[in-house]
Amino acid sequence: MDSIHIHGGVGLQGKVRIQGSKNAALPILAATILTKECNLIHNCPRIADVYQMLNLLRSIGCAVSWEGDGVRVNAGNVNLSQMPEEAITGMRSSLFLMGALLGRTGEVVMEYPGGCAIGERPIDLTLSSLRRMGVLFCETEGEIQANTPNGLQGATVELPLPSVGATENVILAAVLAQGRTLLKNAAREPEVETLCRYLLKCGARMEGIGSGEIRMEGVSRLSGTEFTIPADRIVAGTYLFGTLGTGGNVLLEEAPVEHMETVIDLAVRMGAECQVEKEGLYIQAPERLRQLPFLETRSYPGFPTDLQSLALAVCTGAKGQCLVHESIFENRFRVVGPLQSMGANIFPLDAKRILVRGVTPLCGREVEAEELRGGAALVVAGLMADGETVIRGRRYIDRGYENICKDLRELGARIYTAQNTDSARSSICAAGYKEGGTATCDQVFGKRRDGYGR
Repeated sequence: MDSIHIHGGVGLQGKVRIQGSKNAALPILAATILTKECNLIHNCPRIADVYQMLNLLRSIGCAVSWEGDGVRVNAGNVNLSQMPEEAITGMRSSLFLMGALLGRTGEVVMEYPGGCAIGERPIDLTLSSLRRMGVLFCETEGEIQANTPNGLQGATVELPLPSVGATENVILAAVLAQGRTLLKNAAREPEVETLCRYLLKCGARMEGIGSGEIRMEGVSRLSGTEFTIPADRIVAGTYLFGTLGTGGNVLLEEAPVEHMETVIDLAVRMGAECQVEKEGLYIQAPERLRQLPFLETRSYPGFPTDLQSLALAVCTGAKGQCLVHESIFENRFRVVGPLQSMGANIFPLDAKRILVRGVTPLCGREVEAEELRGGAALVVAGLMADGETVIRGRRYIDRGYENICKDLRELGARIYTAQNTDSARSSICAAGYKEGGTATCDQVFGKRRDGYGR
């Protein structure tokens, strides 16, 4: 099994460029189905989830090719009969194809989407919203069939909670629907705004972008365009917490600081110096971290649930107690067991709250990643820990990070990857020397760049 090996205790120093956003790229790639012309999507991250989405697009007849840092997609010929079940069930983001395919063809048959095991994440909000737009659903065990006998109809849709997935599916369906759609209590995440701006470039008509109320007027067709994916705020937050946890100083090049206000505020409250510069965001960790008394996840612009596990790992190294309240997903605490095995004093109070007591010296252990962001949190914990940490389940981490091992190694971390040579999957996070290669401890330890700022 592929794994990540870390010898901790080294403060991160240097600079790292932040990759394109996973959560923006996936719905935009799905949205290319709404056009019958070429789209060139720049700064598209080379991560497992993107590769899987591209395979899905190819399977339904799209012509897809990489061009430098971007992906060219031509959805001129769409055939729904070839969509592979394993790709749909393995990735939650395949749900975006529902709204896009309904907008393009008026029908879709797909397996229930899968993804990380961080909670139930029911798709009821998406289904009920699309029903208001004239979509009829037939649900069988493990499968969803949808069609629009009278075409997609504009409607007023009010979400009971600001679900990102439901918001984006309604938008994808509404831009080619007949009439006007008013979406109330829409999610305000930056990735939703980015999807809207891409669709505007394609010829969509909408107002209220970035707010909780989006108004759309359906058009008869959309055109292909060029578009650049912004930097990934969650990857930037991951390296920010890695810097805090190890006592380092790092420049996060091209970090989307305008969408990281709550994360930067948290770092400052923990004692970090944060400077917004022309190149990005500079982070200088304090000698001793100050503990957060309370941390709660919220929909944007609140603290992101995707960074809760990372913050939790870092809080184990700060003196005092922190109460963590996860208000979005019920299974975001799956990382608690592995952190406890590394010596963390973490006490579950109920399904949504845990108590962290620091300062706790972490010790390297062999641990298992069970989902994407929890896996990244274990990487940060490994950087903080004494001794060697081995993280199995690297495939989860590969879903969201282009090359987390190479990035951290260039910041001075003693980290390498080992993979099963019999594996048919080519690693995108592998050795940094060649795709699919295997690095050894001797090859990577001691290789670092000069620090930034010190």
